[in-house]
Parts: sequence; C-alpha cells; structure tokens
Amino acid sequence: MAGRAEQNQTAEQTQDRDVDLSMKRLKVLPLEILQNPQIDHLNLDRNRLKNITDISKLRNLKTLILSKNELVDFPSEIGSLRYLEKLHLNQNKISQIPAEIFSYLPLLKQLKLNNNRLNDLPEDLTCCTELQYLNLSHNLIKKLPKALANLGKLEEFYIENNKLCELPPVLFESCSLRRFSARANPLREPPDEVCAGGLQHIRSYFKQLQNNESLNDKRVKTMFLGASMAGKSTLCKSLTKRELVTIAEKDRTIGIEISEFQMEDFSFLCWDFAGQLEYYLTHHVFITPQALVVLVIDLHRYKMDDKDSFKELVGFWINNILMRVPDSIVLPIGSHMDLCEKDEVQMKKKDIEEKIKEILIERYENLNQRLAKLNKKSQCELYRDQVNKLDDLVKYNLKVLDLIPVDCTQYDTIINAWMQILESVRNKDIFPNAIRTLPVTYKKVEKVITELIETEKVPFHGTVALDELQKMLNLHNIDSEQLEYILSYLHRIGLILWFQDLQALEDTIFLKPSFLITLFKMIVRHDLLNQLNNIPARTLKKESAIKPDQQKWISDFQTKATLHLKAIIVLVKHQLRLNGNKDLHEITEELIGDENEKGKLFQILEYFDICLSSKPQALNPDALEFRPGSQWLPPDNAPPLTYLFPSYLTDAKVVSNKWNEDSDKDLHVRAFFLPEIPQGFFHRVTIKLCNFIYSHWVGKERCLVICNGRKLLLKEHNEEANSYIEFRCKEKGEENDFEGRWCLIMMAIQKVKKVLEDWPGLHYSLKTPCRNPSCRHYFDWPDLDEKDRDIEQFWEEKIKTCENCGEDFPANLLFCTGQSSQGSNGTSKAADSFVNQQTIQNTYNVTGNYVSGSCSVNINEQEFH
Repeated sequence: MAGRAEQNQTAEQTQDRDVDLSMKRLKVLPLEILQNPQIDHLNLDRNRLKNITDISKLRNLKTLILSKNELVDFPSEIGSLRYLEKLHLNQNKISQIPAEIFSYLPLLKQLKLNNNRLNDLPEDLTCCTELQYLNLSHNLIKKLPKALANLGKLEEFYIENNKLCELPPVLFESCSLRRFSARANPLREPPDEVCAGGLQHIRSYFKQLQNNESLNDKRVKTMFLGASMAGKSTLCKSLTKRELVTIAEKDRTIGIEISEFQMEDFSFLCWDFAGQLEYYLTHHVFITPQALVVLVIDLHRYKMDDKDSFKELVGFWINNILMRVPDSIVLPIGSHMDLCEKDEVQMKKKDIEEKIKEILIERYENLNQRLAKLNKKSQCELYRDQVNKLDDLVKYNLKVLDLIPVDCTQYDTIINAWMQILESVRNKDIFPNAIRTLPVTYKKVEKVITELIETEKVPFHGTVALDELQKMLNLHNIDSEQLEYILSYLHRIGLILWFQDLQALEDTIFLKPSFLITLFKMIVRHDLLNQLNNIPARTLKKESAIKPDQQKWISDFQTKATLHLKAIIVLVKHQLRLNGNKDLHEITEELIGDENEKGKLFQILEYFDICLSSKPQALNPDALEFRPGSQWLPPDNAPPLTYLFPSYLTDAKVVSNKWNEDSDKDLHVRAFFLPEIPQGFFHRVTIKLCNFIYSHWVGKERCLVICNGRKLLLKEHNEEANSYIEFRCKEKGEENDFEGRWCLIMMAIQKVKKVLEDWPGLHYSLKTPCRNPSCRHYFDWPDLDEKDRDIEQFWEEKIKTCENCGEDFPANLLFCTGQSSQGSNGTSKAADSFVNQQTIQNTYNVTGNYVSGSCSVNINEQEFH
C-alpha cells in the first residue's frame, strides 16, 4: 500500500510540473499557472496569446511551447528562464528578436522559430552552446551569421524558404550536424541543385571549393512553353543554329527537345516542351525551379474578344506555372507578329499583359479571402497550418516581364528579343542566382563528358554504366564519391540524366538526355493511335506478331487506354528501324525489355506516375512450381502485360458500372484546389492509389478502389472557381463501419498530399458537404498534423450543427474522428487497424498458385511477406 501511495504522489507531482493548456483559446496566462513556480513543462500551443506577461515567474521552466499563437513581438521575459531547454515560437508573426536575449539561455537545446517574419538573427544565438535543433524555415532571412559555426552540438538545422543567396562554409565543418535543408532559397553558393543532394553533397562542394579554384557559372536553364505551333521550336533552333530555322507542321516538337546556345558571356540551356496536352503529363519530370520560363504566344491566333483564346494560349500556361514553379520568372514572347497589322500587335500585347495581371491579382485576392475567412473562424487556432500555407503562397512572387513581340521570319528580330532577355538575366533583382559559384572540378567533369560524347568511347545513344564512366573520365584528383556528387548536380541542371532513386537505374547514366526523351516520345505522344495503325506487316512478322494482334492493340488502346507491352516493343523497334542506327537498337533491348521482363524505361514511366501496369485477372493453373534459389519462368499462356495510360481514357463506364449509384449513406469529402486542378494531377493520384490497392477500376476523371470490401470512389471536377476531387466511400454492410471507411478515405487523401509536393504553388483544403441534400453549406476540416492525427478538441462535440440549415449531424459522418481511439504509439486505432490489415494482406502462407504482376507461380508450402 505504501508503494502505491508513493507512486500516486510521484504522478501528482509530475502532473503539477507538466501543464498542457494547448487549444484553450487563451488570450492571457491563467493566474493559477503563474502562481506555480514548480512547473517545468508548459504547453500553450494553438491559443490566441499576443503576449505572455509574467512568464518570468516560472523560473524553473525547461519546456515552453508557444507555437501557433498571435505573438508579434518576441517575449523579452523569456530571457529570465535560464533553465529553458526547449522553446517553440513557430507559426507566430514575430519579425525581430531582441539583442542579447539568447545569452541568457545557455541550456537551450531545441529552438523552433519557423513560419514567422524574421529578417535576420541576433549574433548572441551562438551563446546557446547546447543547441541541438534549430528551425528557421519560412522566414525572410537574407544572411546567416558565420558565428553559427560555434554551435558545436547542433545536429539539425532547417532554413528552407528564406531569401538566402549564400551559406557560410564554416557551418558545415562541424561533424555534429547530421540533418540540414535549405530548399527554396535563391542560392548562388552553393547552388540549389547542390543543396538538393543533401548535407554530404554540400560538404563535398565546400571541400572542393577550398581545395580548388572557383568560377562563376553563367548558365540559365530556359524552358519554352506554349500551345502547339506557337513558334517555340523556331526560336530555339534559330538561336542554337545562329541562323533562321523554319519549322514545318510535320516537323513540330514531339515531347521535349534540348539544346544550348551562347549569348555573350551567358549560356542558355533550352528545354523546348511540345504544346499538346498529352505531353504535359511528363512536364513534372523535367520542369524545375530556378529557371527562366519563356511563354510563346501566337499573336496571329490570339483573339482579344475571345475568352477561350486567352485561356488556351495564355491563361492555362500562366496558371500551371503558378502552381508548379510559383517563384519563377516568366517572359511572354508574342510570335508571328509578321502576320498581324502593326496596330494589332500593340493592342494584343497590351491586352495580354493586362489579362495576365488580372490573373495574378485574382489569385492574390482569392488567397487573401481564404486567409480572412480562416482567421475569422471561432476556432481559428485550429487552422494555423492552413493559414501558414496560404501566407507562403501569398509571398510567392511570380515575375512576369513585359511581352516582347517577335517576327519569326526575321533572324535579327529574334536576336534583338534575346538581347532584351539577356538584360533581364543580368539584373540581380530579377535573377538573384543567375550567376552561381562552382568549384572548377564541376566544370572540368562537364568538359570531359562533353568531349567524351564526341568520341567513339561513348555509344551513339550516350547511355553508359556508372563504373564505366568513372574509368573513361580518369580524373586523378576527383575521387568516386566527389564524382557522384558532381554527376548528380549535372543531372539536376538537366545536362545528363541519372535516376539514383530507381534501383534498376542507379548504375546507369544517360549522357544524352535527348535519347531517353526520344524513347519517351515514342510512347507518350498525341498521334499514338496513328503510330499503332502505321506499323507495317513486315515489322509485325519480325517481332512474331500478326495483324489480329495489331487490331487487338488498337482496340484496347481506343476502348481501355491500355497499351500491350508487345505493342510498345514493336512500336519502338519500328521507329528505331526507321532511324537506322544499330547502337540504338541494342540499348533499346535493355531499356524496353521483352514479354517476360519489363525494361528500365517502364520503371521510369511508373516511377513518375505516367502509366500503371496491369493487374492479373485470375490465377493460372498452368504456372510452374516455384523453388527458392532457382530461376522461375512464366508459363507460355501467361496473360500479356499491359500498361494503362489514364490520360488517354475517354469515358468512365467501367467505374460507373462497378460503383452503381451514390447513396445518402456514403461518407463524402471534397478536396478543393486553388486556382484549379493541374493537368495530369488526378491521373497521378489515381496511379499512386491503384499501385497501393490491388482491386481497382479507372475511367476518365474517375477511379474506384475496393479494400477489405469497402468501395472508395474518387471523382475529378475541374470547373472554373469550382475545382475539387470528391471522395465517396460506401458502407461495407456492417453497422457503424466508420473507422474503416474513414481510414480508407484518409489513405487516398495522403496520396493527394504526396502529389501536391510537386506543386508548391497549389492550395488545397478539405471540406465535407452538409448531409442535408437541399443545403449547399460545407464543414471545413481543421489542420491535421504530420501524422494526420486528429485535433482532439475539434472532435469533442459528437454532434455538429450546420451554420446554414441548422440541422444536426453525428461528427463521425462528417469527419475522420479519433475520439477515444488512440493506439499505443499515439496514432489513431483506425490508422493502426489499416496498417494491420495491409500487413495481413501482404503476408501469405500458401500452397498452390500465387499471382504476382502478370505471372502466376505454383507454390508448395511457401511464406511470402
């Protein structure tokens, strides 16, 4: 009994010292808290505090959480908390930190100041010699003090999304620093492409700068976008060839073409993107930040009084640039001015510029309206993460330069236009990182690779193994690790392609990106149906195919948007035979593969969510017995492997037939997007979801998955000012099956969030429609943390009342609630349940036929995980 009493007493003392007042809507600190000097942990997260007067009375505080409040000034009384070890002030509105405040916090180990309005850091931060974690991301900091290197115990440092142009080299000399990120800064030294490689790449960069000479790299990655036949290729090729090049319609760009040209002391690496929407699916693979975007607009086709004309030739591209690379520089070029009257050119130029400004202003106003709406909510503290995201979006500054009209029939006007562009590139206010500092070794490797490509050592297609390239380069003063960092940099700027994250391609370097793109555009193209129709009988015979096979390929492509692997192999080989190069034919065998094994190209297509491999329809009774340790071959009658390309789908009948009708009992959520759902976004979500859940059906703007008997439907609605993805989940047949259904919906939302990572300028919010069919009101979802854990206070009400119609609804019909259902590790039981279900589904103790991909195996007493 005495032992139990002591335990209870200890628990009470701990409770007295550890106080959680998060999400209590506090505007001032409660007096009873300030009268308890024994408190050492105080959590004030998500309140409405504008100051913390008298916090200095809690002199024993070790942890102080003040994140997501309304602090404008850094609380100076914090300087009295000498025992403080953890301080969270993130997601407030602090713009300045008082001098010497940190000199009074010698024991501080963790400091979060991200998502504020800081312009600089006080030098005395280095007095916090015990500091291990520092987060300064999403501020306005332009320079880091070199004295940060004195923080000898710093292990994690995050400085993303600021205004930094340089990083201090001494910061990376510390062996203790093991995690660092400076993403989304206009960095010149080191360039952003170096920082993207991680901490070790940055250390290698500064080490090479220290041991070698440095140089200023004046290269601008330039992306040419615009509608088909706008004149992009004419501009690119004329600048590259240094003479006028005219492009016939039959020779227009298919996919992407890469070229480079020199203009005075600057080099422009040009990526010419085809204008047809079919190719837009591949843009996320190649379009990167820190680039000049040239938007080519056909002035002759442009009609000032036609809303659709502006949307097709200008608006679509501006919106997608805003969503994909929101902090870039856009130069509109008006082509074909020779086909317009002189006054007409100026009128169209003015009209386009004014309408682009309207798009930017409308976006700014829409974001601010959404911000104001969230800030006015009665529980606005529950929406702080969404507010911070909107704040970031408002800060993005898409710079659209004045439109330059160009006569594409006159080489002189093309050169004059580019000289104007060069002026903008030299302007540091417009292009803060156009000139980048590189170790001379980076240029040395690039030069040797360029020279190698011209020799017979490198195959015509430019595809080599990593170890072979290392031998060919033969650079004595650059070790293999340094070389790999340099190669990854060259990949990120687009000079070579090296997919290190793909296991099948981690040892393969594409020294000529154009070759891989050539293979891409044999499959992803606007005239694919014609290409299938035009495969000659002679080619079919050589590949052991017959005319009925070809007709089946064409039929499946037209009706199901699927391409048979065999069809792709035949199509690519036919195109290469037309090219007539044997080297290409040999490497294609490796990249395309055969009917038994898919090649590397398909792994790239799947990796970037461009296509989805087929699922087997049934077990195969003729499958051979599988014996561990020995090679297994698929049976001759294995079903053919096919690939679904959702962008080619023309209807959703297969989904509608399986789903039947919507029901009032369906759980129903919508994810709304501003300004719109990007082209190809829903396709990528669909592919990620279907790769995760075996039972799936895909149609145009529709996707249905079934997991553990639960049906989940995704529908894309992309209308002006009303763009959303709808999630509907049917009852399984069991009563109160909310947990499992919400878990399935949340998993689909996770796939949406994953794709969103490639669209930093895109805003989304979750809303549940009122369940009264005649009411058009929506219930806004609060923030979800990184683990999508529910915010408990929001779910305290088991009944939610619609502000519009006044009807009451159970909360678990509207939101993914986690009331009283926390797992042992703090995650919701719904999430734990889903993980367990997936684990069970992925563990097999089987005897008989096992299906994997398009193959089936006869197994005797084998366990699979």
